[in-house]
Amino acid sequence: MDVVHQLQIEPEMSVDLLVTRMSHCGFGARRLAEAVAIYEKMLSGDFTKFLTISGAMVPAGMRNIVSDLIRKKHVDVLVITGANLVHDIIESFGCHCLGTPESDDAALRAEGVSRIYDVFLRDEDFTGFEDLMQRILPETDKILSGRELMAILGSRIKDERSILRSAFDMNVPVFCPALPDSMIGLQAWMFSQTKKLTVDAFADIKEIVDICYESKKSGILIVGGGVPKNFALQSMLLAPNSFDLAIQLTTDTPENGGLSGATLSEAVSWGKISEKASFVTVYGDATITLPMLVAATLERLKRRA
Repeated sequence: MDVVHQLQIEPEMSVDLLVTRMSHCGFGARRLAEAVAIYEKMLSGDFTKFLTISGAMVPAGMRNIVSDLIRKKHVDVLVITGANLVHDIIESFGCHCLGTPESDDAALRAEGVSRIYDVFLRDEDFTGFEDLMQRILPETDKILSGRELMAILGSRIKDERSILRSAFDMNVPVFCPALPDSMIGLQAWMFSQTKKLTVDAFADIKEIVDICYESKKSGILIVGGGVPKNFALQSMLLAPNSFDLAIQLTTDTPENGGLSGATLSEAVSWGKISEKASFVTVYGDATITLPMLVAATLERLKRRA
C-alpha cells in the first residue's frame, strides 16, 4: 500500500515537479496529478483530441491558454459556449477589467458597466462588438452550419490570439451548439432581418458525429460542463467507439443530477466513455486547475521532444 508523502515546496520549483509530488498526496491534489498523466498521454498519442469549454473562461483570462493549445496542434475539435466566443471577439479589439464582486450593481449599471463576478465590461465594448459583428457576419444564399459560420467569423478576425482566429488558421472545427443563447446569436438574428443569412441548427450534429465515427482513438478535456460537455459526449453514441481518455474540470458535484456535476463514470453507463478508459474529474475552479494542468503537461511534452 502506498503512503502519503507530505508535500515539500521549494523555491523556483516547476509546475510539473509540484504536480508530480502532488501525486503522492490525497484528495484534489492527487486527482490533478492523475489528470496531468492522462492529458500527457492524450497530447502525445494518436488520439483525436476534443476540448469543451463552458463557464466564463475567456472573461477570467483563460483565452490565450485555449488559443495556444489550438496553435500547438493539441486540439482537433473545440466545442464551446457562445458566451466565451462573444468575449473572445471583444478581446480582439477591447478588454475585460478587474473589479470586485462586492460592487454596487445598480451603480455599475448607471455607469454603463456589466459585471461577471469580479470582472467588468464597459458598454462601449459591447457597442464595438455589435458594430464588428454586423461587419463580419456573412451575407450568403448558402445555408450554413454553425461550424461553417464560426470558421467565417474566425477568418475575419485579425487578432491572432483569438480562439476563433486560431481555430480558423489551424483548420480546427469550432462547434457552438447553443449559439442562439449568446450575443452572437442575437446579432446574427438581427443581421438576418435585412440580409441573407440562414444557419442550420442540426447540420453540426452530422459533422461532429462523422468526426467521432472516424476516430479510432479519442480523448476529451471537459472544462466546466453544460451544453458543450453533452454535445461532445452524445456525439459518441453513434460511433463504433467511445472516448478512451477523459478529464473533467468542474466545481459541480453529482448529487443534484445535473450534467455539469455528473461523474465521468456515469458517462460509461451511457456508452459515451469506454469502460476501459482512463478518466478523472478534478473538483475546483477551472481558472486554477486548467493553467496547472496545461503548464505541467506542456513541460512534460517539452522534455519528451
